[in-house]
Amino acid sequence: MTGYILTLIEIYQYVLIAYVLLSWLPSARESFIGEMLGKLCEPYLGIFRKFIPPIGGMIDISPIVALIALRFIGQGLIVVLSYIIP
Repeated sequence: MTGYILTLIEIYQYVLIAYVLLSWLPSARESFIGEMLGKLCEPYLGIFRKFIPPIGGMIDISPIVALIALRFIGQGLIVVLSYIIP
């Protein structure tokens, strides 16, 4: 069970990284893949963007914090599930 959770978290981390890298390419977020990744990533990233403003109005560090938080959430979920499902 924990292997599935780790795999899903790892896949979502790669999706987040791909979405962030798309921001470096002009008009890549308007493509089909960019829109699809946006629908997957923006709800999660939006939580962090509410509390973490861009540095200098340009550099958005919320994806970095979101990736770290995702790792902690995943590890916490695994610990909780290991107590529930031995």
